[in-house]
Amino acid sequence: MSPVTNQKWQNWAGNQQATARRVATPRTAGEVAAQIRSAADDGLTVRMTGTGHSFTGAAVAEGVRLRPTALTAVRSVDTATGLVTVEAGLPLHALNRILDEHGLALANMGDIQQQTVAGALQTATHGTGRDVAGLVSQVAALELALADGTIVTCSREERPDLFDAARAGLGALGIVTAITWRTVPSFLLRAQEEPMKWDEVLSRVDEFEAANEHFEFYWFPHTEGCLTKRNNRAEGPAEPLSKFRYWLDDRFLSNTVFEAINKVTHRAPATVPFVNGISAKALGARTYSETSYKVFTSPRTVRFKEQEYAIPRERLVPALRELRALFTKKGWRISFPIEVRLLPQEDAWLSMAHGRHSAFIAVHVYHRDPHEEYFRGVEDLLAGLEGRPHWGKLHTRDAAYLETVYPRFGDFVALRDKLDPDRRFANPYTRQVFGD
Repeated sequence: MSPVTNQKWQNWAGNQQATARRVATPRTAGEVAAQIRSAADDGLTVRMTGTGHSFTGAAVAEGVRLRPTALTAVRSVDTATGLVTVEAGLPLHALNRILDEHGLALANMGDIQQQTVAGALQTATHGTGRDVAGLVSQVAALELALADGTIVTCSREERPDLFDAARAGLGALGIVTAITWRTVPSFLLRAQEEPMKWDEVLSRVDEFEAANEHFEFYWFPHTEGCLTKRNNRAEGPAEPLSKFRYWLDDRFLSNTVFEAINKVTHRAPATVPFVNGISAKALGARTYSETSYKVFTSPRTVRFKEQEYAIPRERLVPALRELRALFTKKGWRISFPIEVRLLPQEDAWLSMAHGRHSAFIAVHVYHRDPHEEYFRGVEDLLAGLEGRPHWGKLHTRDAAYLETVYPRFGDFVALRDKLDPDRRFANPYTRQVFGD
């Protein structure tokens, strides 16, 4: 575990960079704890950085950066209870394959699977669901290395406050070294994707949510076009897309062609409304059924920057109408579709859906395009609706704001004061969102 020094790091989108004082690759939870104690001796902060899929500075390490690439073991799989314990650095795509081999699955997940399990969990990664919530609601236990160099476990029965706080803890309470997931028997999802007009989607969103286990939609700015996605459990047999249709839709059109489109609109923003109009009209309906994680997730090779806010579900439609009006008022030219997802309430203290049925509105720009004016305008709108920013996606909110929208925010900060009084796990982002 010899440390590497002066190794520059940047995140997936390229908008966050850092050079830690030293870099190490621990192989065990004990070695993580040893690195924490060593950092304390040297007066350094320490962070563990995954695959860099956060757009915020959540993963930035100023002192010691720990790479989780050697912490990928599957510690146990219990097919009878569905409890599966894996180490922090295991990528989600590897977890999905391992679960499938044992006849198990995560009940719900987001739309990419490149993150480490700990990185995805610590930023409260979620999908869309009527009955089943995000990753923080599918955890049975956590193992963490604390600031004093000890290793602890927590669950609903053992250290329940730490469990509720640390499931979406941003690495600020301790470094997650292992996660015990509460999985379900593997299942097929039937995916129904259908283009639909803006007015129809907004008038039927309540109906679609009630009738489908997983409903989401995308709106193409400057057009009337939306793409709706409805995923529901299916008995089988699986009816996957043909290899050609998958390549055409998910690889070529959604990535290769979309990359080329964004290169054009980056150079000529005035073409965005015309190009989006073509894209919206080119959308085709498709229906298929496949193993759940293959439906939940899709490949993403076009790099972008993203902001996402969770608002009370009942405020979704008025918020979307106001957001659309801002495009005319502000003169924005945005090539990326806006994504809308829904989630039942969660109990993790810093889940964006804590204590309330929530709607998520995500906005994106091509990674080479400026985002500040667009994101700030959307943020001002959604913050005015008691919005909660996604911890891993760009926002400007600070502790003074966040304590007004999270009922347990003060409890989280108090627990952090107790567990990490010297701020061993701090970085610029945690100082922004937690106040020091």
